[in-house]
Amino acid sequence: MINKFYIVLVFIVFCSCLSTKEETKNTPPNIVFIFTDDQTYSSIHALGNNEIITPTLDKLVHEGTTFTHAYNMGSWSGAVCAASRAMMISGRYVWRANAFRQNWIKNDSIDKTWGKILEKHGYDTYMTGKWHVDAPADKVFENVVHIRPGMPSDAWDHETMVAKFDALPEINNANSEAIMPNGYNRPKSKDDHSWSPTDMSKGGFWEGGKHWSEVLKDDAINFIDQAKTKAEPFFMYLAFNAPHDPRQAPQKYIDMYPLENLTVPKSYVPEYPFRHDIANGNDLRDEALAPFPRTEFAIKVHKQEYYASISHVDAQIGLILEALEQSGKMDNTYIFLSADHGLAMGRHGLLGKQSLFDHSMRPPMILLGPDIPKNKKINADVYLQDIMATSLELAGIEKPKYVEFNSFLKLAKGESQESSYDAIYGAYLNVQRMIRKDGYKLLIYPAINKTLLFDMNNDPEEMHDLSELPEHKERLKSLFKDLLQLQKDMDDPLDLNQLFQNL
Repeated sequence: MINKFYIVLVFIVFCSCLSTKEETKNTPPNIVFIFTDDQTYSSIHALGNNEIITPTLDKLVHEGTTFTHAYNMGSWSGAVCAASRAMMISGRYVWRANAFRQNWIKNDSIDKTWGKILEKHGYDTYMTGKWHVDAPADKVFENVVHIRPGMPSDAWDHETMVAKFDALPEINNANSEAIMPNGYNRPKSKDDHSWSPTDMSKGGFWEGGKHWSEVLKDDAINFIDQAKTKAEPFFMYLAFNAPHDPRQAPQKYIDMYPLENLTVPKSYVPEYPFRHDIANGNDLRDEALAPFPRTEFAIKVHKQEYYASISHVDAQIGLILEALEQSGKMDNTYIFLSADHGLAMGRHGLLGKQSLFDHSMRPPMILLGPDIPKNKKINADVYLQDIMATSLELAGIEKPKYVEFNSFLKLAKGESQESSYDAIYGAYLNVQRMIRKDGYKLLIYPAINKTLLFDMNNDPEEMHDLSELPEHKERLKSLFKDLLQLQKDMDDPLDLNQLFQNL
């Protein structure tokens, strides 16, 4: 009798386990999107940067699949992050995303956004952190807390900076310095202590008394605690403002990076010769953070603060992942990690993201999940905004026709070796255009009829222009012709045909 009882009990437990596994198999997966701000592709230790300390991001690299060549398509604004996020939320290419974002409230546009698509298919959607999208966040997501602006309110945005400079009768070092707020145009020397990234009285990310990266971590863990008791799948959009300036972090993270241990980039120059021709002048907020011409000391100080901010974010992401593990939901959860674009941080004499060099276009991008290969790196060219389409495929949702970006799930799983794109297109305002194809990149600076050609396989830092070499003349023309076709496909408003005819 006792034996029969135990046999029945074991059978019930066994069936229960099978039932649980079957339910997990049939339940749409949870999707977690971790989005940092201004983080370049080369800012993770496990991806080859021996200077930076990123144990959590290293773990993601080892536990998932990394896309080493993910690109932001560009921007119609100096606030590149706003364009990147509008493309991500809408699924549209850069120029059509610009048109779409101006009508979020009209024509059911809100219902066509990423969060609403998943909500309509049974997802509990959640957002916290940086938004910087014209659509109201609480209309796109069901659960929203701590909606953060593009940057802390006491720091200047691009438009404010331009307005200040436009008001000057002429721009020179004396009067431009006079209008700079604290934290800009520094350090001028080793004796310049006008700014401290750990000084909470400076506001910025310390506004409210707790660093915004830590607040986001708390928000995420609170939602996970709620979600773990629910049956429906969840979508979390976790958007850190860091490492965007003002790059602030607790002292222990600054202490990780003594200046004497930091190097300047290979492509470091005191000043990029074409910066005024590509709208990277003194009135561009990102570039105004450090003095002109750049010094090696200034670049190292900004690099120190940048790395410290990333290490601080890394620690917060680690705590979020720990909460996910403890929730019991990880077996049916996919995690995407990326940033809205890259950042120059001294390369080519630039600091910001308003260029089409890889350091400014390429963020890190990692996917991990139950059936995603571990410690795998994929070099195929993709777009950052492909994350949206990939998440829809994971959720079993047919991609709407208006979503132009493509899923990279087959690439991640090894079911395909080819990118969905023959070439990668890039644009910044009407002053820069780019095409990357077959291992080469063509850059166009229309204001000065300038072309630049780089062999990306042999010159990944884009330091050796090949455009004037006779042996590359036909390649340059071919790439330019392909760029013209991409412009047409993208509804690009800039006409480069005359420049092409003049080659």
